Amino acid sequence: MESDAGLGLDGMGGSMTSILSDQLEAHPPASTRDSVSSFTSTPSRSLSTNKKNVTPIPANLLPSAPASPPTPAPSPTPHQRPPNWLSSDEEENTFLLNLRIHFSTLSNARKQKLLEGILDVCDSQQLSFVSSYVGPRLRKDPFLVFPNELCLRVLSFIDDPKTLARASQVSRHWRELLNDDITWKNLCEKHAYAVRRISNDDEMEPSTPRLVDSRPESHALNRRLTASNEASIESTPGLPRTLSGEWLPPSSFSARRRRARPVSYRSQFKQKYMVESAWNKGGRCTQRHITPDQGVVTSLHLTPKYIVVALDNAKIHIYDTNGDNQKTLQGHVMGVWAMVPWDDILVSGGCDREVRVWNMATGAGIHLLRGHTSTVRCLKMSDRNTAISGSRDTTLRIWDLATGTCRNVLVGHQASVRCLAIHGDLVVSGSYDTTARIWSISQGRCLRTLSGHFSQIYAIAFDGRRIATGSLDTSVRIWDPNSGQCHAILQGHTSLVGQLQMRGDTLVTGGSDGSVRVWSLTKMAPIHRLAAHDNSVTSLQFDNTRIVSGGSDGRVKVWNLQSGQLLRELSSPAEAVWRVAFEEEKAVIMASRSGRTVMEVWSFAPPPDEYEDSVAIESASSTPGIGSTDDTDLTINPRRRKLFSDPPPTVSSSDADQPMPDASS
Repeated sequence: MESDAGLGLDGMGGSMTSILSDQLEAHPPASTRDSVSSFTSTPSRSLSTNKKNVTPIPANLLPSAPASPPTPAPSPTPHQRPPNWLSSDEEENTFLLNLRIHFSTLSNARKQKLLEGILDVCDSQQLSFVSSYVGPRLRKDPFLVFPNELCLRVLSFIDDPKTLARASQVSRHWRELLNDDITWKNLCEKHAYAVRRISNDDEMEPSTPRLVDSRPESHALNRRLTASNEASIESTPGLPRTLSGEWLPPSSFSARRRRARPVSYRSQFKQKYMVESAWNKGGRCTQRHITPDQGVVTSLHLTPKYIVVALDNAKIHIYDTNGDNQKTLQGHVMGVWAMVPWDDILVSGGCDREVRVWNMATGAGIHLLRGHTSTVRCLKMSDRNTAISGSRDTTLRIWDLATGTCRNVLVGHQASVRCLAIHGDLVVSGSYDTTARIWSISQGRCLRTLSGHFSQIYAIAFDGRRIATGSLDTSVRIWDPNSGQCHAILQGHTSLVGQLQMRGDTLVTGGSDGSVRVWSLTKMAPIHRLAAHDNSVTSLQFDNTRIVSGGSDGRVKVWNLQSGQLLRELSSPAEAVWRVAFEEEKAVIMASRSGRTVMEVWSFAPPPDEYEDSVAIESASSTPGIGSTDDTDLTINPRRRKLFSDPPPTVSSSDADQPMPDASS
């Protein structure tokens, strides 16, 4: 019994020891982990094999005797798993590392299948984390990947400057790309801005016409120099031209130094864009003059140096381009109905049948030219020393302004000569006898007679290729100056066509019916029909982008030339608008208000500091390696933020009211 009991306990003890050893081996206590290695280094022995040496425990001691300490675990056999001493975090990191290594070895199809399986067991919170984690990694900055040439090519498709302005604030690299001059040159071309490279030494203001006349037949397009003079001037070094191709008199250069000119296409676009925005919904009235007496404005000219106003009370007022009063020319004894400026020279004529030549710089009279026997109704100059006058006495006279003598008297019309247009050596006259005639200035003779109108001719335009005439018979006729043939009859007006201006392949007409019409001279068809005014169109002028019209209804309206859309009304309504003249950054309005003649000078030019460019463009090249931008370049001056913002509000013109003086100086 004792031996059997001993064997049974011995077997039970060996079995428990073996189990405990396995547990300790798998999960050793922290206090004994270091000592386990010493135990495992001793020779292994079986507790159950040496049964003879085991002393049996007395039965009476079993219930109360404390359990003896466990026998050290034997060394693991080759069939047992080695112990894992890593923490749970380390195990997890090892598992993830192995998973990543295994995942990288899979094919794309297996990778996608594994990801699908993982995502299928994720809850909404985990999927939201995946979305927020993956989203930013799918968005890459293409401008950091593509070469600079390709980036600039992408930017060239952006037409909106506001988009480019916002894009320049994304990052330093984007700003460097957008400071490249190629981008802004392309934008200038898309917006039809002049793309002539401008330097600091350029003293001219870009795209400012040499001379602007409120009367279409007196527009600068019709005051081109003769071919011989053009050839001689082109050979003169340093003599600049406007962007429209017209030569500027040398003495007018100093008037161009009003501000530092743009030195990059970016600066040029900025200036043009701000001016265009001001025309659309900004601008300010910088000067306002009121005549002390009544007077009808018969002629208005805006030159690079002067604003010249002629009245039917025999007075001529001269202002600088800012509208500051300079002097009044007095000499005519009756109303002045025609005048034409050339640099500092002014030629005027009126009801007193006299033609007077003035020096506008000094206000002194140079010549008094007599010969006409009736009112001088129209005047033109072909060069500084040659003037042509048309009169109600049916004749034209060619005057030598250097000597103050009449070169030729051109006879042929049977009624009053109402309008003139000049191109090179040719002058075209329109008459109340319903005909137009082409004359040679140098030869002093009539070359061709243009017949076809049924009533008086009131307006004429000539660009060297075509002649346009507007008549009381409500039609506009287009003539070939070489053959004298009528190419087309443009019909649509219902009353007198008294306003004409031709520019390239576009013709704009205004009539007493209050309408303004835009015609294509290539198709000989109307482009736009504008219901402009409630009464006669008294003044009309257009450039490459806009049309400005004034009417007897007292309103001045600005139209988009391309779309025919009304952009705005300029100034407040008056009793009547006599004349309007404008250039790129300025407009002059002559109107009747409360029985008096009022002159308003409107400016659309941004302040001088707005021309400053925050980044200097060293080159127009788009090659890789665009110059880096300093940290200071990323700081945007609040003033410069106005580049693509709305223009400033209109300033009330009543703050600058000044009377027109009667004094001669």
